[in-house]
Amino acid sequence: MKRRKLTFLLIHPEISRTRYNFVGVIENECLELEYISALLKKEGHEVVLYDGQVETFGAMPAIQETEADVVYICGRARQENFMLEYCQYAKECGAVTILGGLHAQLCYERMYRPYVDFILTTFDIYRLLDIVNYAVYHKKEALAQMAGVCYQLEGTWHYQAGEPFDIRRLPSPDRSYFDSFLHRYQYLELGHAAWVRTAYGCPYRCSFCHRNRMNMGQLSSRDIDDVVDEIAQIKAENIYIADDDFLYDTDRLNRFVKEVRRRGIHKKYICYGRADYIARNPDMMKKLRDIGLYYVLVGLEAIEDCYLERYEKHSDIDDNIQSILTCNELGIHIMGMFIIDLGFRAKDFRALYQWIVEHQVRHVALSIFTPELCTPTYERYSDRMITDNPSHFDYLHLVARPEHMSVRSFYFHYYILLIRLFLKAKREGVYDFIDYGDYIRSFVANMLHRKRRNDDE
Repeated sequence: MKRRKLTFLLIHPEISRTRYNFVGVIENECLELEYISALLKKEGHEVVLYDGQVETFGAMPAIQETEADVVYICGRARQENFMLEYCQYAKECGAVTILGGLHAQLCYERMYRPYVDFILTTFDIYRLLDIVNYAVYHKKEALAQMAGVCYQLEGTWHYQAGEPFDIRRLPSPDRSYFDSFLHRYQYLELGHAAWVRTAYGCPYRCSFCHRNRMNMGQLSSRDIDDVVDEIAQIKAENIYIADDDFLYDTDRLNRFVKEVRRRGIHKKYICYGRADYIARNPDMMKKLRDIGLYYVLVGLEAIEDCYLERYEKHSDIDDNIQSILTCNELGIHIMGMFIIDLGFRAKDFRALYQWIVEHQVRHVALSIFTPELCTPTYERYSDRMITDNPSHFDYLHLVARPEHMSVRSFYFHYYILLIRLFLKAKREGVYDFIDYGDYIRSFVANMLHRKRRNDDE
């Protein structure tokens, strides 16, 4: 019997419902949904995408209007409440409901709700076909194929552990949705920024990071020829290489440079890289600069070796300093990413600002140390956690009590540091494409709001 065509609605929720976010500054292509869309369309199904970052109407109307047979929702920790809210509504509308994405992979037990039918806990998107065969086409034998999926059976949740996924099995992403919103996806001043992923996983094991647990802890990489084929076909002129770390294999990077040059591709690139690799491979960085490397996001993390040792970075402050010098000399924009540690005192906030000024780090991203939900780090900090609200796990909020000051004092010094860095950026013309005043007013408002709140909140 011929299977009927299904309608799928794939949802990426909005990042936040407050003004305290980076909407209009950094908006990322929903690449995961585009892989799934390509897979489902190849099977003959109708697919509708909804990205809360760029759409002008809410997800609820989208769920209602599409009358989808299956609704798939993915997101990160800070979007958990939205994911569950949309899932509940979709179930009320009669859809089969599936949750996925990075947060679901780690925290699937938090998603055990009566209105959630399935939770995808693997990068293997082909498991979605098994879910459909079981849930829609009633093929009971498909149940045995659902490794990497949580499912309900007679009111009880079951989980089958998945296997590491070979990223080379991914289909070419369906970028029709991205192309229709090309003007909305950006990284800072680089508009029309498309995402490209060349690998799943990370070869390093920094203690604060949970990304090395993805894909069962296994690194899986695409062939460089295939990566460059994809880049050549993308309409956008700016490419965000979304790997957890792109700068780790010099031979692979040399092949990338060679292929981009051979095909005469002229685009700008954004990628992640470690400070020690940049510091020790200036020639490779020059080659990448020459083919268009524009931004490199570097986890500098700290300005003291004691913190780097605690984070198990296996690099040191000299690497941090040299990586900045190398990028500045080559004209590569380095985005220095720092952790605001829970052990900070007032002097540490001031010292960080002075270090950034002294070493000429023009682009800066600050993350408050966050014990990630459902990780060993979270368990170690369990007696110090002050909230379990997933929307606060965005690296912009304190979720655990600081060591040497009150919550209120910590926020005060944090916002002062943010304001000083924004004023520095304004003087240097770093972010002239944004409204500095609007952001500074937002930081001041948050600072005053925190001051009025009780420390225990």
